[in-house]
Amino acid sequence: MLILASQSPRRKEILENAGIPFLVRVADIDESVRSGEAPNSYVRRLATSKAMAVTREPGDVILAADTTVVIAGQILGKPENAYDAKRMLRLLSGESHEVLTGICIFSGSKLQIDAESTIVHVSKLSEAEIESYVSSGQPMDKAGAYGIQGLASKYIERVEGCYFNVVGLPISLVYRHLKAAGVIPEFA
Repeated sequence: MLILASQSPRRKEILENAGIPFLVRVADIDESVRSGEAPNSYVRRLATSKAMAVTREPGDVILAADTTVVIAGQILGKPENAYDAKRMLRLLSGESHEVLTGICIFSGSKLQIDAESTIVHVSKLSEAEIESYVSSGQPMDKAGAYGIQGLASKYIERVEGCYFNVVGLPISLVYRHLKAAGVIPEFA
């Protein structure tokens, strides 16, 4: 059975929409960035830590992921509060940034670790737009303080790469790895 090691409703929805059956099992891990840690290494490490922390039953295949936003080398995780969300949105306003998602598939004794990168271009935001968006509550549980699939969609000018990566799970990359691992049959 495929186990999704995430409580993200967006990751659940992406897998459901792709027709991939799964169960959810979550373990809590420390998501702090280590000193000098590169963004790509960070998301890969967190995805691997999540996969390894989940209880496994015989035959289980664990899928874990972690998404972060990177601008000018700075990692933007989930905002701590409304002030932090506004700070992040001001950084992203009128700029392009990278969204990175690390994935880890733990099958048997084998780990498949990979990452997807997408470039997102954000229009210039006024203070009123930032205030309004933050007051909606939507930024609070999302890396970089925005969700491309929600109210913030109107602020996104262009996406270069996988849209689903920005939502939280690069489903095409995940599907290719699950197929290669024999978790999903070729005809699925």
